[in-house]
Amino acid sequence: MNTPSNAVPESPLEPQKITPAAMSPTRPLYWSIRRELWENRSIYVAPLIVAGVTLLGFLIATIGRAMATVDPARKAAVLTEPNSFAAAVIMATTFVVGVFYCLDALHGERRDRSILFWKSLPVSDLTTVLSKASIPLVVLPLVAFATIVATLLIMLLLSTVVLLMSGLSAATPIPWMQMPLVLLYVLITLALWHAPIYGWLLLVSGWARRATFLWAVLPLIAVQIVEKIAFNTSYFGSMLKYRLVGGMAEAFAHKPHGHVPIVDLSQLTPGNFLSTSGLWIGLAVAAAFLAAAMRLRRYQGPI
Repeated sequence: MNTPSNAVPESPLEPQKITPAAMSPTRPLYWSIRRELWENRSIYVAPLIVAGVTLLGFLIATIGRAMATVDPARKAAVLTEPNSFAAAVIMATTFVVGVFYCLDALHGERRDRSILFWKSLPVSDLTTVLSKASIPLVVLPLVAFATIVATLLIMLLLSTVVLLMSGLSAATPIPWMQMPLVLLYVLITLALWHAPIYGWLLLVSGWARRATFLWAVLPLIAVQIVEKIAFNTSYFGSMLKYRLVGGMAEAFAHKPHGHVPIVDLSQLTPGNFLSTSGLWIGLAVAAAFLAAAMRLRRYQGPI
């Protein structure tokens, strides 16, 4: 004989316990980076504009000069000359965008008082600073890589049309298959080498109340002046110059002159670059700057 159950069924009106879904540790960082892309469209708009201007110049000047050239070898050389220039201009543009982005990254949210809103969200200062640092160190190199490859591909197609019209497509191929590999290598080495520069700019952005560019530049100039007057040396200036342009000399077998080499794989020296003490010292300094910027953001309020 079955005993009737005395259990009272749960009322549909009783509140149900809802267990919040566990959030991935990387999800706040992902959305913080997307926020930076939404708020700073110059990250990808500026390289695209420069690429468009470069292609316009290629169409007007280079192709016109190539069509007027009779010698087949010279014609092919004229068509390949702008490749390195286009890559160098786009990379220089992304560096400038990264500099001004870092100068405004932490200062802008204090200036417009949006820091009060962002601090109310469950996003740590570490995540916020890392998301801002990832823009010049990760996002901008990827944007530059995609933009340069697309630009060079369009230039290749246009050059191929010119060569086909001249009957030289088989005899004078344009070497470009190695370009993406070398470009990726160049962009990674530059991002790592310039990491302390971006870290310093983020630190100034989180500390200065106004004129962030002057606060970022004037202390460096003042140190050089004091060193020159007191010791009649220029070691600090040489160090700054080495940090700006010395990475290419360490990353390639020869010190590049003029435009960035983007074709010759034999000139790449990643082992020498990774074993350079200046790289690791710079990364350590960049980490210190970012840690200081994180602590500043924790205690800084709106301007």
